[in-house]
Amino acid sequence: MTMLADRAVLRVRGDDVRGFLQGLVTNDVAGPAPVWAGLLTPQGKALFDFIVWPDGDDLLIDAEASAAAALQRRLSMYRLRRAITIAPDPALAVHWSRDAGSSPDPRLTELGYRWLAAPDDDAVDDAWRAHRLSLGVTEGVAELGDGETLWLECNARELNGVSFAKGCYVGQENTARMHHRAKVNRRLVVAPIGAAGDRTRALYPDLGLMVEHRRVEALGDALRPAWFAAALAAD
Repeated sequence: MTMLADRAVLRVRGDDVRGFLQGLVTNDVAGPAPVWAGLLTPQGKALFDFIVWPDGDDLLIDAEASAAAALQRRLSMYRLRRAITIAPDPALAVHWSRDAGSSPDPRLTELGYRWLAAPDDDAVDDAWRAHRLSLGVTEGVAELGDGETLWLECNARELNGVSFAKGCYVGQENTARMHHRAKVNRRLVVAPIGAAGDRTRALYPDLGLMVEHRRVEALGDALRPAWFAAALAAD
């Protein structure tokens, strides 16, 4: 089967939901979708990352299941008096396949395909995690941190997670300043597992890998897939 059991779907419904999210998240949700986006602190640090899908007048958020309730609460804080509801949609689940599906992952085509459909009985989370990390792609609160990592340090520019033309959103000022100054001093990277230290975010002993937050001049043995090597060369 193809279901990612560690993902959940939130449905955003109501009055101008695209305009609502457009002023909050890092990517352009008014254009083609799906898109990968983040919800940041005012200082530009990642709180949540997710993929936004269209569904008629609604928007669907493909989010980390363990963080979905917190994301729902955070988005709800911004509704003010708008007639908007944000709620789980248990009729839908996130599905993934490495080789075939309805939509390439918006971050990196090599990640494979994902789509939203009814839940099934078997999950492929282990295969997805191994494939994602082999490509040096990080996601989720455990890896990105809870308000600890600047969005561009999460490789958001290289993985299509930010629009620099859409206008204001939470954390936009610092993110835009870093981009225009080409100043990203640290990066989240995947590396062969070693002793955990202050830079370590997540350990995956079964895969022999870990996620660390390293300075760009001290990347050491970090994996350097093509997309990341190109980003380093451009910098």
